[in-house]
Amino acid sequence: MTEKKKSPAGTYDVIVVGGGAAGLSAALVLGRARLRTLVVDAGEPRNTPSEHMQGYLTRDGMAPAEFLALGREEITRYGVELVRDRVIDVSRDGAGAGDASFAVRLAGGEDARARRLVVTTGLRDELPAVPGVAERFGRDVLHCPFCHGWEVRDEPFGVLAAGPQSVHQALMGSRWSADVRLFLHTVAEEELSDDDLRRLAAAGVGVVPGEVAGLRIEDDRLTGVRLADGATHDRTVVFVAPKAVPQTGLMERLGAEFQETPFGAYPVVDPTGRTTVPGVWTAGNAMGFAEQVVHAASGGYRAATAIVGDLLMSDLDTAVAE
Repeated sequence: MTEKKKSPAGTYDVIVVGGGAAGLSAALVLGRARLRTLVVDAGEPRNTPSEHMQGYLTRDGMAPAEFLALGREEITRYGVELVRDRVIDVSRDGAGAGDASFAVRLAGGEDARARRLVVTTGLRDELPAVPGVAERFGRDVLHCPFCHGWEVRDEPFGVLAAGPQSVHQALMGSRWSADVRLFLHTVAEEELSDDDLRRLAAAGVGVVPGEVAGLRIEDDRLTGVRLADGATHDRTVVFVAPKAVPQTGLMERLGAEFQETPFGAYPVVDPTGRTTVPGVWTAGNAMGFAEQVVHAASGGYRAATAIVGDLLMSDLDTAVAE
């Protein structure tokens, strides 16, 4: 697919901000509905560190980059435009439902306008500041057993605690390995509840107190977890819980309502992904921490179908009023 080198100016029915699974899925449906659609993509997908994506029916094991390339190819069949750029500002400046209500400013210097927006800007992972974790992330330092558990099944797992909620991650890991150790790191033992300790014991998960100083790497492979006191535990896989940082700045500028969750503040949405800002939808990790690729694609589809109906009814109401 040939991507535009210069950001386009003009008016679109819909601008999709973000070209991951959610954004491309929305764009595909919008294009097929004969709506003039622009996708603005900065090219920074969250799953870049992963060699493969799992659990997506018919796409299990596909490389994320290949998946996105196929998606970009598909949307062009329906006249959808895609530009490699970043949206740096957005404002709503039209009152009428049929107007070009949104002004979008791109980093490349161009402006574009749209009647509706789909914001699929995802989130950013902040990894624990432990030497070796960032370098190995997506390889043998992992975050999701549903995404990677099968590939590392029966290996000795380590779970690097980021808080009491990491107990759940360790318990889930026991589904894929009988050898799991929870490294408390900066979490004090007294922070674990009696229920936590009982469940960990029942699952056969070992609890290792003490701060983790780093990972042991040999021949470009993870072989152990090293504690600050010098002790090393042989492990070939470590699961971590990154801090999720929602990239919701555009929706904040538009005045969307947010709700606090244990994983950050996310916009309030209806079942189609419609936000509290008229004309703005969201999908994927921009609306929640736990959205996998398959969920993101589904969410983009739902948002797009809702927008198609919304625009149609708006146009019909305008025609009736004239």
